[in-house]
This record gives sequence, structure tokens and C-alpha cells, in this order.
Amino acid sequence: MVGLIDLTGKTAIVTGGSRGVGRATAMLLAKAGCSVGIGYRSRSEEAEGVLAELRALGVGAWAHPGDLSDAAQAEELFARADREFGHLDIFVGNHGIWPVEDVPISDLDDDRWRRTMAVNLDSIFYTVRAAARRLRDDGRIVLVSSTAGQRGEAFHGDYAATKGALISLVKGLCVELGPRGITVNAVAPGWILTEMSDSAFVDGGAEEIARGIPIGRIATAEDVAGPIVFLCSELARHVTGEIVNVNGGAVLPG
Repeated sequence: MVGLIDLTGKTAIVTGGSRGVGRATAMLLAKAGCSVGIGYRSRSEEAEGVLAELRALGVGAWAHPGDLSDAAQAEELFARADREFGHLDIFVGNHGIWPVEDVPISDLDDDRWRRTMAVNLDSIFYTVRAAARRLRDDGRIVLVSSTAGQRGEAFHGDYAATKGALISLVKGLCVELGPRGITVNAVAPGWILTEMSDSAFVDGGAEEIARGIPIGRIATAEDVAGPIVFLCSELARHVTGEIVNVNGGAVLPG
């Protein structure tokens, strides 16, 4: 149990669970007593490492590979939960990409646009649809958006558009699922010290970014996992349709 948060007897799926925020969230859920299945795309070695850590905490755990931008593979992830757990209480949609190249919208080609939409948005639709069909009453959905989804991000219009769409999805879905006691929320991180953002941190980039954050540092994956797990808990049972900013007080430019 983590402080006041006790998720004993609950079950969860966390996507993008082999590293970064997904791994940190899976670990914190397990420390609160929750059984956890992680979805990952291709990093089997890292996923197996997370799986061993989860099982060492004494909870049920499994890892499932797949491309969630494919509807059938997304459904297979949730079918695995049916077999392993028999019920589902929590879905954390954390997977996604941030294309590192700065590209103005005038030069953004169809291939990059379609890939970002597929990985960041189509996959969320497929997984949220599967979760909504399975979650028990009083369940939880938490999606990982971004500050870019609220303010935009110049030269990364594709990424910002997908993260803004997640926010709109949360706002509508919380109304749909509210009668079942299911809450739907999102966290919107700023910069995080994860592999996805590594390219922005080289040659003094990390120090420059940190100077623009009032709290004086870039978030860790654990900094983001904490609010996610709070939203999964009974402490947040009357919070729904909200976007929780986790950015150290920064107002990040687009």
C-alpha cells in the first residue's frame, strides 16, 4: 500500500509499460497492491525486466507485445486481461511517440502525419474502446496527454494535435461513463527525463529547459506516475473530466 492509496484486489492495464512513465506507473500501482498487465510494442527485454520487478512485489503481472495502432492487436491486449485477471478496474493509456525532427506544417509530409495519428491517436481510440467495454463499475481511465495538447507545439503540429484530441476525448468520455461510476481523466506533463525526450537534452538543452521551470528541474517519470496513481485511487473518486498539469509550474512555449 502506498500511503493512503490501497488498490489491493484491483487490476490494471498500463500501455507503454516497458520504460519511462509507463514503467514507473506500473511499479507504483503494484506497490499499492494492484495487479498489473503491461502493454509494449517491441522492447521485450525491458518488458521482462519490469515484469520481474512487478512480480517481486507480490502482485499478479504479465506483459503483452503488440502494435496498438492495429485494432486487432489492441483487442488482443485486453483479451489477455480477460484471461489473466477475469476483470478490469483501471486503464492507463500511456503509449505514444514524439517525432524529434522540427518540421513546419508547410513541410510536414503525409507519412509522418499518418504515423503520428496512428500511434498516438488511433491506438488510444482502440484501447479506450476496449477498456470501456470491460471496466467494472467505479473503474478508472487515465490518459497521458501533454502540455503540447493544451498550448500547441510549433514544428510538432502532428504531436500536439494528437495530444489535444486526447483531452477532448477525456471531456466527452467522462460524461458517457459517469453513470457507471467510471472516472476519466488525463495528466499533461511538460518535459520529462525519459528516453523519448533525450534528443532535446543534449548540448546544454536540459539545463536551458530546467531554467524555464519554476520548480527548477525537469520531471522524472516517477513525478508523473504519482498523479496518475492518485487519479486511479478512491481519493480521486469525485474527480473526472480533468486534465492534471504535471510540469513544475512551467508555461512551456509552443
